[in-house]
Amino acid sequence: MEAGRLSLVDFIRERLPLLPVPGIPEIVLHKAVPASGLGRLAAQDDAFGSPYWAYYWLGGLALARFVLDRPETVAGRRVLDLCCGSGLVAIAAAKAGAASVLAADVDSYAVAATQVNATANGVMVEVAPGDLTDGPVPDMDLILAGDVFYDPEPAARVTPFLARCRAAGVEVLVGDPRRAPLPVERLRVLADYAFAETDSGVMRASEVFAFD
Repeated sequence: MEAGRLSLVDFIRERLPLLPVPGIPEIVLHKAVPASGLGRLAAQDDAFGSPYWAYYWLGGLALARFVLDRPETVAGRRVLDLCCGSGLVAIAAAKAGAASVLAADVDSYAVAATQVNATANGVMVEVAPGDLTDGPVPDMDLILAGDVFYDPEPAARVTPFLARCRAAGVEVLVGDPRRAPLPVERLRVLADYAFAETDSGVMRASEVFAFD
């Protein structure tokens, strides 16, 4: 896919500046700013959806901070970042010593952004385009799921998938600011944080849960 004469990867590198992540200075991400011109991508691709991969999300921020503060959570383990978006959580897991990190997302833009961001942070992250929730339980030790319960429709797919993973012995951690579709009856709070999610500087809370 071309954006003008720039490939998607080049567009991200050139138009979305590398910025330190709020509350997570160990990681930098290519983030959309007013001058980025994301509308150019949208105008050239009918499949262009919401550019969530270009912004910070509270659940991902909480999970990434949790993993970096508690590297024993991922050290030496095979980790899946489900619905990876920008790749923030996958990058944190790689930095914290995971044996391998797989980042999955249905959006091709998110996959490209994750690859670019991983390279910018000097870590190895494998990417898997597509929806893993319809498939078998992945051969992983730990699933990190940030902001997957943002809407009832994806929540209805993700919840039974994570339940199957837990039944198969895969550990699952969830990051979320307690959005309405969150299956709180299956969750146990492990940590809570506050981040400035947007440029407004307003602090908002988010939590990390164990999915039981």
